[in-house]
Amino acid sequence: MTTSIIPTELIAPAFNPASFANRAAIHDLFTRLRRDYPLSIAEVPGYDPHWIVTKWSDLREITRQDEIFHGGDRSKTLISQAGEQLVMQYTGGQHNIFRSLVQLDPPEHRAYRDVLAATFMPNNITALTDSVRATAEKYVNRMAEHGNACDFATDIAFRYPLKVVLDLIGVPEQDHEKMLRLTQWLFTWADPDLKRPGADPSNPIEITETWNIVYNSFKDYYDPIIADRRAHPRDDIASLIANGKVFGNPMEERAMISYLIIASTAGHDTTSATTATGMWLLAEQPELLARLKADPSLISGFVEESIRWATPVQHFIRSATVDYELRGRQIKKGDLIYLSYLSANRDEEKFEDPFTFKPDRSPNQHVGFGYGGHICLGQHLARLEMRLFWETMLPRLESVELAGEPRMAEAEFVSGPKSVPIRFRMH
Repeated sequence: MTTSIIPTELIAPAFNPASFANRAAIHDLFTRLRRDYPLSIAEVPGYDPHWIVTKWSDLREITRQDEIFHGGDRSKTLISQAGEQLVMQYTGGQHNIFRSLVQLDPPEHRAYRDVLAATFMPNNITALTDSVRATAEKYVNRMAEHGNACDFATDIAFRYPLKVVLDLIGVPEQDHEKMLRLTQWLFTWADPDLKRPGADPSNPIEITETWNIVYNSFKDYYDPIIADRRAHPRDDIASLIANGKVFGNPMEERAMISYLIIASTAGHDTTSATTATGMWLLAEQPELLARLKADPSLISGFVEESIRWATPVQHFIRSATVDYELRGRQIKKGDLIYLSYLSANRDEEKFEDPFTFKPDRSPNQHVGFGYGGHICLGQHLARLEMRLFWETMLPRLESVELAGEPRMAEAEFVSGPKSVPIRFRMH
């Protein structure tokens, strides 16, 4: 049996946001961890020890047991000891600034999830097809208006899912750019191009200070909207959240604001990252574009494989509520567990030839949307957005190639391409 302690010099890059901008290097790291340290402990200075879960089967075993492995007792994402202490100061003793669905545990989690569960069921998402297709057509046309070159990430991918989800929430279009900016501050707090002005990623409490600023900025924005929707409900998600009941009562304030925040950020950012990744792949692999154009029935598989390939949500943290044995290891009550979705989606034991992009991969049981009770509430909307975009784009896209070096965001939690410069021909 391999040792249960990962050498610090090996695992330390996984605790550095900048490492995730180098996809080849970070995948090499997790490939070695899957082979030599599949379930082992990381002891990185400035952080509490974490079990690092790299294997698909282990991740699924943990994420299907929400009663045993909690998401809200400690920080749901990687944070330094100093950063977590500051969170507790800001929140009066809570371990998370945000109390969104990802940070809630049973039975709260199910009660809050039920507020929007019906809205995101497949039949209700299917009813949005015409409006989402119209938005897809708008952004495909916008790409054509660029002539024969654009930065697909910033010009198209960032904005198409943003408009879809913010329209559903009820955010006026003039505020969409503000929502995009706050999303980038939140998820890419350490990226030199996307972080908030004045942020210092070298400061171990910077992540907490940024989260607090983002939370309060969203709260300032949504407080009047909540008041308006309570007085004058509309047919939008903001009204459902503002008037939602949990255990027969209005939502707790931090949880309500966090609900709106996760809808306004994760509701578009991960889809944007996956869509940008899809175009990056097409620009690098002309044979893939030709194959999809010749057989549009592959588009749904292309979307699924793009999700596996991109894995925008790279990790979550859980903590054990009881002692638990996994892969012959003894996880103790209170232990922190780092779940690497990025690693699980490249697990050689689950995915044949995992570093080859296969639009016809079947079955494709990726964990890009998570698994278990916390599986992404918006997964069906995300799939619809991407499928309709590519169904609209591909018939018009004659050719595409990279016009410069694509760049990934420097982000340890949620990451995707921040720049995908392309040259293309459309009709």
